[in-house]
Formats: sequence, structure tokens, C-alpha cells
Amino acid sequence: MNSSSTPATLGVRQAQKLKTRQALLDAALKLLEEQSLSSLGLREVTRVVGVAPAAFYRHFRDMAELGVALVEESLASLHVMIRAVLAEQQEAEEVIDRSVEAVADHVRRHPAHVRFVARERHGGVRAVREAIAAELARFGDEVATALAAQEASRGWSAEDVRMLAGLYVDHLVMTASAFVEAAAEDPAEGRAEERAIADTARRQLRLISLGRRHWPAAS
Repeated sequence: MNSSSTPATLGVRQAQKLKTRQALLDAALKLLEEQSLSSLGLREVTRVVGVAPAAFYRHFRDMAELGVALVEESLASLHVMIRAVLAEQQEAEEVIDRSVEAVADHVRRHPAHVRFVARERHGGVRAVREAIAAELARFGDEVATALAAQEASRGWSAEDVRMLAGLYVDHLVMTASAFVEAAAEDPAEGRAEERAIADTARRQLRLISLGRRHWPAAS
């Protein structure tokens, strides 16, 4: 067997390929902090990574496909955090507080991802808009499954539970967008704005929770 095709060599090549792919995603995300995906060219991305433009096509068909990959990367960890919060059998107030904390933590860890989703949700690249809508719909389904298992949803129709899940998801996305825009040159001012956003988010979620308690069960 040719030494260039041994499993070890193939493993190294695959690792390098994945590394380059991630470098392209990271470079695009950084560049997208200042512009929309529709205005970003692949040559700009490959120039940052230090690879030839032709190398881009070993990883993505076009910039739209790269954008779709960024959507999946951007929302994956938020899915995990919110599912974990909702799966715990806690009082409504605790779930609300933990949900807002989870969103705030996600934004602190991934501000560029949140900014990308907020901007491209209604942006000019159709494939990315559709990918964001599909991911949020899947997120809504996951939240609905968690809500349906709670005692407060006893007797609710599947349609009503899914409607409630949609309210939660829309609110969490809106809150994440508000957090990411709260950055200020003065750290103290930024923290004060974040506290105000968190307080508003909790009050709005409490209003949704109050409506939930008084919503009629399916007959």
C-alpha cells in the first residue's frame, strides 16, 4: 500500500480539511460583523484564511451553503441550553429566570453568531433565511415537546402547546438580539443596559406564563 494512502495519513488529511472548513466559517463570521452575507465575497473569506479561492469549493458549493452552515453552528448550543432548562421540573419563576440567564450566557459566549442570525433572518440570501426559519421551527418543536411534558400543559391540544412554544422561541430570539445590541463603550453602562433587558425579558415571560395558566384546556 502506498504510504500516502495509509489510514493515519487519511486521518491527518481529514483533520486538516475540517480545520480549514472551520477557519472559513470563522473568517466569514468575523467579516459578517460589518456587512451582510449577500455582500460578502468568497475571495474576501479565503484571503483572511490564506487559501486560494479554488480551495473554498472543497468545503462549500457557494457562500449560501457556508451561510447555512453558520446558521446550524449559531443555533446549536442555544437549543441545548434551553432544552435543558425546560426539561427540569421547576416552578415557573425558576424556569423564567434560568431561561433568561441561558440566553444572556449564550450571547456573551457567541455574540457574532447571534448578530449573524438576527441580521440574516430577514436578509437577502434565501437559502439562509429558509435555514434560519427551519432551525427555529425545529427549536419550537423541541420546546413544545418539553412544555407538553409539564403539568401546566395537561389537557392542552398539541396545536396550543406548539403555539405557546412559538411564543417562547420568538421571545428568546428577540431577547438575544437585544442583548447583543446592548454593547456599550462604557462597561458599566453596558451592564446596566443588560440588566434592564433581562428584567424586561423576565416580565414578558411572566406575562406569557400568566396567560398559560388561564388558557382553557382542549375540550
